Amino acid sequence: MAARWVRGSVGALLAVTAVAGCDAGSDGKGKPEPESSATAEVALPLERYQLSGRDTERYQEATDLLAQRCMVDLGYTGFPRHPKESHSGASLTLTAMSTQYGEVDLDSARRWGYGFDPKERAKQEPDGRAMTDAESGALHGEPRGATPSGHKTPPKGGCSGQAQRRLLKGVKDATRLWTYPARREERLDKAARRDPRVRRALRTWAQCVVEKGFKRYAAPDDAFRDPAWRRGQDGNTTRTRRELGTAVADVECKREHHTVAMWSTVLAERQRADIRAHQTTYDAVRRDLDTVRAAVRAAIDA
Repeated sequence: MAARWVRGSVGALLAVTAVAGCDAGSDGKGKPEPESSATAEVALPLERYQLSGRDTERYQEATDLLAQRCMVDLGYTGFPRHPKESHSGASLTLTAMSTQYGEVDLDSARRWGYGFDPKERAKQEPDGRAMTDAESGALHGEPRGATPSGHKTPPKGGCSGQAQRRLLKGVKDATRLWTYPARREERLDKAARRDPRVRRALRTWAQCVVEKGFKRYAAPDDAFRDPAWRRGQDGNTTRTRRELGTAVADVECKREHHTVAMWSTVLAERQRADIRAHQTTYDAVRRDLDTVRAAVRAAIDA
């Protein structure tokens, strides 16, 4: 899929193609070219300190379960586990690249360009009924009027807030847990982009896209975000012939010139060094992650 939707805190899962026979020469500054293999998947070191995609799904499911139990206890019998927002509630669609390297799936690029299959997005929508305004207020801790007769007053932050507190009980530093790896990842990604090896790889990729008849972009994320694709309110693109052609050229050029292999290997080098330099903090994050995973298991298995 060319794009993904962001719901809650999501750790990136990056499956990338590396390369064999890469030139092992120097970049002119004393740094050797990273070695990589044609079929290896590069697992980035920071992934160990973030929720995986599966972890995130389970965290959301545990949150939904705990919130549903709370709502029923308040007197909202029949409250669905996965409710839709009330008609008066606002919604926001966030569309992000499927990997930080941009599109890497050639079949998806051919069919969906920089957009996505609407049927796949529909599967992500809540399958329960729409909440009433009173239910939405109790769930989110934003009461709209008096508590209905026969119902209890919602806890602080609503049932959703209570569910979050349950899952984070025992966590030493929730802010650090959610933000430290993400901030370090962003900083290290910027540093990797400045690395001469990555800059050269991106220049080669960009020239390849031009030679295939399309616009020059500084990096794959610029191609993904090109306003020419005219994303709608749902985040999807219009899939014009030029968009599809650009997306295909984007992926083909990454494959032909091993862009992702070089980029991800350089990024992994920097992440390993950062973990060594801040091992105590990363270890604390890892312990808090284990605490959250245990709470999620307990909630789902209850």
